[in-house]
Formats: sequence, C-alpha cells, structure tokens
Amino acid sequence: MPQLLEVDDLDPGRLGRILERARDWKRAPELVPQSLAHKGAALVFEKPSARTRSSTEMAVFTLGGHPIYIRGEEVGIGSRESLDDVARTLAGYCAVLAARVFDHATLEGFAGAAAVPVVNLLSDRSHPTQALADLLTVLEVCGDLEGRRLAYVGDGNNVAASLAFGAALSGLELVIASPVGYELDDEVVERARNLGGTIDLVTEPQEAVRGVDAVYTDVWTSMGQEAETEARRAAFAGYQVDALLMEVAGPQAWFLHCLPAHRGEEVATAVIDGPQSVVWQQAENRMHATRALLATLLEEA
Repeated sequence: MPQLLEVDDLDPGRLGRILERARDWKRAPELVPQSLAHKGAALVFEKPSARTRSSTEMAVFTLGGHPIYIRGEEVGIGSRESLDDVARTLAGYCAVLAARVFDHATLEGFAGAAAVPVVNLLSDRSHPTQALADLLTVLEVCGDLEGRRLAYVGDGNNVAASLAFGAALSGLELVIASPVGYELDDEVVERARNLGGTIDLVTEPQEAVRGVDAVYTDVWTSMGQEAETEARRAAFAGYQVDALLMEVAGPQAWFLHCLPAHRGEEVATAVIDGPQSVVWQQAENRMHATRALLATLLEEA
C-alpha cells in the first residue's frame, strides 16, 4: 500500500510528478481530479495545527472527499483502544488515513495495520507534507530545483530533516547553519547523502546564505520544547534572519518560513513582511502539495 511517512518513501520521479501536478492544478483548478468523490479521509491530530488541518481538509474537499477531523483523545491510541484497532476501524470508513502525531512509531503502526494509504502530517522525526510545499514554492519562484541552493538557518529539527530528503531527491543543494548541539542528526545527513544529496553543515549563518537562491528558517522552540525556551534563545542568538543576513544572501534570495513565526526571534519583521518573502505563497502551497500527494497515492493504491 503506498504511503508517505517520510519524503524518501518517494523516488525522484514520483516526487517530480507530485510537484508538477501541484503546480499545474494550482494554475488550472478545473484539472483537479475527483479522486475522493464520495469517500472520506481520516485526519487524526494528536497535536493541534492551523495550517496542517486547514490545508489537508481543503485538499480532501477539492478532491471531492469528506475530511473527518479526529482529536487524539477521541481515539485514545494505546489507552482506550489499540493502535491497530484504531487504524483498521478508520480504514473501514475512509480511503486514506493521515495523522499528526507525537511519536513517529504511531505512524509506522498505522501503516502496518491500515489497508489504505497513510500520510504523515508531522511527527517528532519528520514533516514531509511541509517539505513538499517548500519544494513547490522554490520551484515556482526559481523555475527549477536542480542545482539551486537553499540555506536553512536554525534548528536541525523535523522540518529540516524532511527538507534534506526532499532536496536530495530533487537536486536542490542544501546548506544548514545551526549552533553546536542543535545540528541535523548524523543519521539524517548520511541518509540524504546516500540519496545523492548535496548537504553542507556549517555553524555561521553568513557562510550558509552567501549567494543562495533561498533562505529558510523555523522557530527556535518547537511545540513540546517550551521548557527549553530560554536555553534555546541563548543558543540561537546570532541566528536571526534579519535584513543584514538577507543582504549577505543577495537580492536574488527568497525568504521562506514554515510558520508559525516568532517575529523578533528567528526572523525580523522587516524580512518576513518584506519584498523577498514568499512565506504566504509557501503556506498556500501546503494545500496544493498535499492535494497532489493524495491524488497520486490514491491512484497507486
């Protein structure tokens, strides 16, 4: 059964097809197939989200389907009911199961038990639908991905991990600047490089951004890390994407952020609301990328 637990569940050809469909259907909505006509999509959210829920529900709706939003406490995975039983029950009602979870193992369990495609809407390890939207945005503003260079400034978190796999599969070169102790995991870097990716790890943001096509950042403290807020602010001092850093990048560099943003921390207001920012285009692309992904997985099922 086709699934997307991580971007490298795809190969370069399938990834390219999804991105092309997302771009084409965005331009011509009348081309969008009704892949989910008279069908449901189970959306399990152990962690809340504005963009992920809204974009996925609209992706399902525009494919002709009915999104069913389910809070974590409504199913009680592992407490009220076993993970396998939840997966099998939802698969009996719905043509696809998508989930935003605390533990990546929950998604792996869903994929093993459900007889329908399973999609990762975020886990502690990865955020593949965000990476698809990121790649779509760079494709739109740059015209292509192969040989383009993107700098990610900040925490080597789940967003960075999925971006690394997506970059490797699409030919996008990636350089990541993180403070010591907050780098992308070695296993993720090795895995991305084994896919053929060009990934450089540095500690200086200025070194990372010089001459790139896009600069990307994320919050310094993600959901569930609130107890680390002050320590992280200290560690990431000097990693803000501000006007001076964008000047080093150059006038050709676009700015990306997966949101929510903390203005004055990881990004300056003048940058995220400035002329080089494509953050809102990137946010909109969450829906377009997810829609193309769902349609492709359903065709393959």
